[in-house]
Amino acid sequence: MSFTVLIPARLASTRLPDKPLADIGGLPMVVRVAQRASQSAAARVVVAADSEAIVSACTRHGVQAVLTRTDHPSGSDRLAEASSLLGLSDDAVVVNVQGDEPLIDPALIDAVARLLDQQAQASMSTAAHAIDSTADFSNPNVVKLVTDAQGLALYFSRAPIAWWRDGFAQGITALPEHRPLRHIGIYGYRVGFLRQFPLLPQAPMEVIEALEQLRALWHGHRIAVHVTAQAPGVGVDTPEDLERVRRLFPA
Repeated sequence: MSFTVLIPARLASTRLPDKPLADIGGLPMVVRVAQRASQSAAARVVVAADSEAIVSACTRHGVQAVLTRTDHPSGSDRLAEASSLLGLSDDAVVVNVQGDEPLIDPALIDAVARLLDQQAQASMSTAAHAIDSTADFSNPNVVKLVTDAQGLALYFSRAPIAWWRDGFAQGITALPEHRPLRHIGIYGYRVGFLRQFPLLPQAPMEVIEALEQLRALWHGHRIAVHVTAQAPGVGVDTPEDLERVRRLFPA
């Protein structure tokens, strides 16, 4: 199947100013992300930027980029505009790779794209892996999810789900044999749905949990989930994260 990788890149960041342009081994971070994504089977990799500075940095290093509006409330809105700028058809597939994931596994990108070819009933796809610590399971910053028998998401939550009734009676001291799943923030979309998504009213549970993907479930759309045995690479949210990643890319 053919698909496009779109990388949303926003210059403003409260915790790490100018994050997409942060230097990692002599290249801007967003370029590092694009280079990793180019190792997937994607037909093309495009950065959806909100700044001419990002577009210029990408162009200098041979990465295709499009300039989108600065007022998009979310990454999915930015990708919807980028899809139109690129002239993608409604039945095309795009994979949203976050612009702060310079260690993204190209095989994971392929797997998320492939799901939409395999799961005709799904409007979106994403990924997860088994949680192996009680600390992660209890952490509200670690998003959990549960799926049905077809590997389609039933719910995403910051709360510990599924709740082990008997095993957690005295608190979360061990995990069940059937390990809970941690959500990985990569998404595949059918472009027709991606264009529709920003127009859908927010869901009450989306607002409460602060999880945008719950809007799709609320409106009856299905999300296929690829469960990988490999935990994702380090993302870059803070200056400390950036230093950890820099040590993996010698200058």
